[in-house]
Amino acid sequence: MTDVLVCVKRVPDASGEVVLTPDGSRVDGRYAGYTMSAHEECAVEIGVKVAEATGGAVTVLTLGDEDSVEQLRAALSVGAAEAVRVDADADAYGPADVAREIAAVVTTRAGAGKDYDLVLLGNDAADTGDFQVGIRLAYALDRPVVTGVQRLEVSEGTATMQVDNPEGTEIYEVALPAVATVLEGGVSPRYPSITGKIKAKKAPLETVEPSAAPAGSGRQALRVPPPPPTQVEILGEGPAAAPRLVEVLTQLGAGR
Repeated sequence: MTDVLVCVKRVPDASGEVVLTPDGSRVDGRYAGYTMSAHEECAVEIGVKVAEATGGAVTVLTLGDEDSVEQLRAALSVGAAEAVRVDADADAYGPADVAREIAAVVTTRAGAGKDYDLVLLGNDAADTGDFQVGIRLAYALDRPVVTGVQRLEVSEGTATMQVDNPEGTEIYEVALPAVATVLEGGVSPRYPSITGKIKAKKAPLETVEPSAAPAGSGRQALRVPPPPPTQVEILGEGPAAAPRLVEVLTQLGAGR
């Protein structure tokens, strides 16, 4: 039996134009809406699959205000069994703060007899680009960690994790308990069913207080880079443009 804790974050939907707050401290989601990142959606899917295969259960955790309950309910609707919210202003918490709070929940629950064999997080924060939380959490819990995981299976106390990169595929076999950060692309997140949505409304949701005051991220400001320049070339009109079109396609390799 493998019990899994999946950590998610309420972030602005970045599928459209990215807009920063006036002070440049964070991404403004007032107009785009909010969601959880694709990395975390895949982490939830992996967690649910592992729990289903081993007879365990998934708990989903977030640090945020009451609005972040929406993301917890979304995870509950696709297979998580319970949820925990650390009641705090997420914008005031840096990566070290977040890792500390997750570790505090894991430790407190372990003391109460609820151990998490596997803790999953998104590979990076969709709104600030932080890659630190998973690694800091692993150090805090004294557990092994693998980053950029796209597929994961558990058998007899060992997690087999697959990481795909430009150089090839890497396979890690890690003894549990462990931490992994998930990169999107390895699995397809499931859609919630009507039954799942009903269960999500009734599922237990625990609210806890932070273990310490936040130190903050030390970040001064974010910057949205300008869009890459574009260039348009008019090849001609009608049949007279055909020779130039063939030349361009050949240059691009499409004529091979």
